[in-house]
Amino acid sequence: MTPILAFDIETVPDCDGIRKLYDLPADLHDREVAEVAFQKRRTLTGSDFLPPHLQRVIVISCVLRDDEGLKLFSLGEPDAAEGAAIQRFFEGINKYVPQIVSWNGRGFDIPVLVSRGLVHGVTAACFWDTGADNKDFRWSNYINRFHDRHLDLMDVLSLYGGARGSPLDELARLSGLPGKLGVGGAAVWESYCCGEIAAIRDYCEADCANTYLLFLRFQMMRCAYSPQRYASECALLRGLLEKRPEPHWRKFLSLWKN
Repeated sequence: MTPILAFDIETVPDCDGIRKLYDLPADLHDREVAEVAFQKRRTLTGSDFLPPHLQRVIVISCVLRDDEGLKLFSLGEPDAAEGAAIQRFFEGINKYVPQIVSWNGRGFDIPVLVSRGLVHGVTAACFWDTGADNKDFRWSNYINRFHDRHLDLMDVLSLYGGARGSPLDELARLSGLPGKLGVGGAAVWESYCCGEIAAIRDYCEADCANTYLLFLRFQMMRCAYSPQRYASECALLRGLLEKRPEPHWRKFLSLWKN
């Protein structure tokens, strides 16, 4: 089978980079540094949502399904620095050449990963290949919006922008899935400032699991998976989570109705 890699990231403002770009004092507190960037962004766009190159990646959560089974894991703080985590993510693409699956990955996750990867000198040969190394990638690669090698579920389900993209949490819960758990995307920066890295990682992993389960349902919807195959793939993830001791997986399972 073609390996499947569902992923999600969480980020915080790159305070060191913001200090450098805006020539801010080295001893200015991170909260104040971030607020400078937020204010500049509000003036420019009306929103304090920072552009990809100013988003520091703190966790990349993944669900990997291949012939060997199913794995769920996270890369990033507190185990690895940003550059090392991004490098491992792209090394995984080099190794497995998977179909990658995201929710708004084209709009957020991938632009952040490639911008921050460029900052850190990351290499990502397979991701950028459009046919020079592997001729098959001329017709199906990670870059082209309309290729399945990167399946951005939010983009696809909106018919590539024909309608407004649906929120992951709402579509997951309507489908009988747990939806978002924990801190919530808007609270990640505050949680990070309070040292709650584990809670952010738990939140990201739950989002990734929801994305993977919606992908399985989408595969059944377009008849790539039979209902029996869909049920068996869901059972595989459920069985994996039942063996995990972390409290967020206990809650995830209790909310997983369908």
